[in-house]
Amino acid sequence: MKAIEFNGYGGPDVLNLVEVEPPHPEPAEVRIKVHAAGVNPSDWKRREGQYRAFEDGQFPTGIGVEGSGVVTEIGAGVTDVAVGDAVFGFGNAVMAEEAILTHWARKPDGVSFEVAAGLPVISDTATRALDQVGVEQGQTLLVSGAAGGVGTAILQLAGLRGITVIGTASAGKHDYVAGLGAIPTTYGEGLAERVRSLSPSGVDAAIDVAGSGIIPELIAIVGDASHVLSVADFSAEQYGAKFSHGPPVDPARLFATMAQLCESGTFTLRIEKTFPLDEAKQAQEASQSGSVTGKLVVRVD
Repeated sequence: MKAIEFNGYGGPDVLNLVEVEPPHPEPAEVRIKVHAAGVNPSDWKRREGQYRAFEDGQFPTGIGVEGSGVVTEIGAGVTDVAVGDAVFGFGNAVMAEEAILTHWARKPDGVSFEVAAGLPVISDTATRALDQVGVEQGQTLLVSGAAGGVGTAILQLAGLRGITVIGTASAGKHDYVAGLGAIPTTYGEGLAERVRSLSPSGVDAAIDVAGSGIIPELIAIVGDASHVLSVADFSAEQYGAKFSHGPPVDPARLFATMAQLCESGTFTLRIEKTFPLDEAKQAQEASQSGSVTGKLVVRVD
């Protein structure tokens, strides 16, 4: 089968489309025929070696941690799905024609494979960030970098919790941010003044999605470092803020909930662009540009 692999850290050119043997699931795993795989900043950060401090790198290695497809083999102990079922979830080396999923949920008929493939990382990251930052119903949250995939999830899930959200994005993406129920504003110089005009009583917490070096400014705006959190800036804890990372908590239950929200139209995910498997390099370059609205997906079939 075809798969994307790399043999050493570096830029997009280290990615190769290769022929490998199909994997087989261990107990509590399933194998899927991949229909789509989500593209995430963690993919290119891992490719560059940014995770070496807390992950062991063994080469060659595949890429992609989330996807959707149809079950082709089940491991021992799996009873909730069968061969032929459409599922989505977390996995290993998912940018391939077949891949292993470690956590999954059934894909509803009304949710496309592309949207399903883009849900796991953003829903897990957004839920964890909202739980950890310490913001409650009736309070106000500032989100820096609101128009990407994780921002898209935070805005909507915060709204469902009764939280008012102010989201930063470029001017051309303000309609998108507003459409997700948030109050848009621009990033950059003068942010504190713009936020103050939008929320004269202040904001209760802030989440940094973009990793743009804004943690000290967010702390000054919130007034309490313990209610500032980043999902992208490894230096956040140096300033007294929080850095959010896995492992996921009960992802199968979360995925099932997200599937229901998507099927009902309560949660929406914009797929900005899809790429074929042999354009995984271009997909990562697009992700690394930092200008994605919503989510990028690699389509495998």
